[in-house]
Amino acid sequence: MSDLISKLQWRYAAKKMDPSRAVPQEKVERILEAIRLTASSSGMQPYEVIVVTNPELRAQIVPHAWNQAQITDASHLLVFAAWDNYTADRINMMFDLVNDVRGIRNEGWENYRQQVLAGYVPRDPEVNYQHAARQAYIGLGTALIAAAEEGVDSTPMEGFDPEKVDEILKLRERGLRSVILLPLGYRATEGDWLVNLKKVRRSRENFITEMS
Repeated sequence: MSDLISKLQWRYAAKKMDPSRAVPQEKVERILEAIRLTASSSGMQPYEVIVVTNPELRAQIVPHAWNQAQITDASHLLVFAAWDNYTADRINMMFDLVNDVRGIRNEGWENYRQQVLAGYVPRDPEVNYQHAARQAYIGLGTALIAAAEEGVDSTPMEGFDPEKVDEILKLRERGLRSVILLPLGYRATEGDWLVNLKKVRRSRENFITEMS
């Protein structure tokens, strides 16, 4: 069994974190870098990751997240926040960045820029936000794997009021909307009903279809 598969079997959505254990910053940085390097549609990276360690901010979030204690007991809280819309400025920023980093201007790439501008900018902002939010979930998947690789527990959370979190973290002022929360920390040795239960997933035969 590969080391990665064994680590994915080890991971689960921790229901109780140990507030006395902090994740070393170098581990957090590697998890964040993995998210930064992950795939996104057209390489747009239409979301940001907000790292919340401030205890007062996290305490404000708890009552708007079903009182889930991992938010305050975890070492770090990651908030995946998607662009509220695809604007011409945001799209051009990313295309210009590619040109700057690669040091070239490619006709095919510039034609693709115009296609993206023509396809995205006129769309309803909510449609664009939903697309951006789906890209944030790609980052979430990478974060879960990276955390497992680092031996760090994580708990993806959709159970929260996005509007309240946006208000607490002042995300709307930055053109962002919260999508999902991810506390990072270490599982508690006691008090987590899920920790010792066997991982249950559908069988390969019932999950994967091969068409050859």
